[in-house]
Amino acid sequence: MLTAHPATQASKRAGRPKIGLAIAGGGPLGAIYELGALRALDESLKGIRLDRLDVYVGVSAGAFLAASLANRISTAEMCRIFMSTPDAEFAFRPERFLRPAYREYMTRARKMPRILLRSLTQYIKNPFQSTLSESLGTLSQAVPTGLFNNETIDTFLRAAFAVAGRSNDFRELNTQLYVLSVDLDNGAAVRFGEPGNDHVPISLAVQASAALPGLYPPVVINDRYYVDGALRRTLHGSAALNDGVDLLFGINPLVPYDSEQVSDTEASTQNLVHGGLPVILSQTFRALIQSRIKVGFEKYRKQYPGASLLLVEPDRDDQEIFFTNIFSYSSRSRLCEHAYQTTRAQLRERADELDSLLAPYGGELDRQVLQDETRTLKHSMDADKRRYSPVASQLSGVLDDLDDWLDKRSAG
Repeated sequence: MLTAHPATQASKRAGRPKIGLAIAGGGPLGAIYELGALRALDESLKGIRLDRLDVYVGVSAGAFLAASLANRISTAEMCRIFMSTPDAEFAFRPERFLRPAYREYMTRARKMPRILLRSLTQYIKNPFQSTLSESLGTLSQAVPTGLFNNETIDTFLRAAFAVAGRSNDFRELNTQLYVLSVDLDNGAAVRFGEPGNDHVPISLAVQASAALPGLYPPVVINDRYYVDGALRRTLHGSAALNDGVDLLFGINPLVPYDSEQVSDTEASTQNLVHGGLPVILSQTFRALIQSRIKVGFEKYRKQYPGASLLLVEPDRDDQEIFFTNIFSYSSRSRLCEHAYQTTRAQLRERADELDSLLAPYGGELDRQVLQDETRTLKHSMDADKRRYSPVASQLSGVLDDLDDWLDKRSAG
């Protein structure tokens, strides 16, 4: 499902158009959908490369991908890494991201005797005033704040960004990167990467942005506790638009499922309630997320009439996206391929309209790539030849930056 809004006013900013990308959250498999969609979009664009944009915004799982693109890691290389192909730059082991948070368990366990004693003392002093719910409320302080250890995110990205030509420092990037998180103690949204918050390592900011309460413990940064950025912002494209972006791409993996649109009679007549609590919660969460994004995009359209917007989402009758287990990594190759193919189909269907939207920014769709019905994600990865040794990668990055500088100079 594509949402396209061409600019309704001429841009007031002179010079080369600025292009940005905002990537929403969506958990482990939301990131896999986004990766397949990003690869389909990236290879279908002529004149625009998703790893050479001016501004990136990432929320939660989307921060993982945005930070990688800002470090000039191509969508093809990210696919190789996440799909664990033999020629991938790094070995990606999904099970590492679902390791129990043993340290958090032990910390809470050590507090248990003191909490239990306080609860008992409270009950003995006021046996007729203390209720069972109050006692349970006190004991709840011993419950771990997260099931899994999210320090692996920081460790993995630190290693990925230590390669020559990349950086784990916001201030050293050749582009602008914003990673959104939420301060747990006051509920305020925080944009890591902006002045005052750009000294935090990118990998740690991504860890904080993806710290979904209940799943991962809050992340401590400068004595403050941070949790998942999606609690306050879903896409946060305004961060890029406020930075003067003329064309904004958005990727959102979470849309509510509409069984009435499904052609399969059995699937379309079955109520989601039969799927139990997980399906109901998933549908509710998706409806809230997409509603916020829809409202946000309408607001962008009015507040930034000089900017063009393109939002990529799954179709609402997409059973593959909705019914895949959100914690199952075994199906990531199938889901990424599915996202890749469905996004290609969406781009083909609206190619003429999208060419008109992209033209003012030096972009167009590659019809030859889009019309190749035999093309798979594997073919797409194999077709990307930008795989270098660290030294060659650094040299390539310098040359690309030089090209960008010359383009800006000639446009200015």
